[in-house]
Amino acid sequence: QVQLVESGGGLIQAGGSLRLSCAASGITFSNYALKWFRQAPGKEREFVAAISRSGGLTYYTGSVKGRFIISRDNAKNTVYLQMDSLAPADTAVYYCNAKLYGSADWLRGKYWGQGTQVNVSS
Repeated sequence: QVQLVESGGGLIQAGGSLRLSCAASGITFSNYALKWFRQAPGKEREFVAAISRSGGLTYYTGSVKGRFIISRDNAKNTVYLQMDSLAPADTAVYYCNAKLYGSADWLRGKYWGQGTQVNVSS
């Protein structure tokens, strides 16, 4: 069974930092690009960040550039999202997503985690 399990969310003050983790099992981790999405109440799920199989390429949505860093450790089957300078607008449920290399999927991969809540107080 494929599982992606996020952790590291919580309540944080504006300007603070959190590091989210997503541990994967049931897949050959190094064959997948890893991504983070988030969904705020009343809004659609949006792309946040992505990282290539080797970790050599990363991409971020404009609102988090310079504040968030995505990384991965293939030996640990884990992808991370370091979030600095957090603001109330970052409040959302954050989801991990895995996309198989060579698949026809444009942005979203097949597998999702259950999400971890991030609440940023003003």
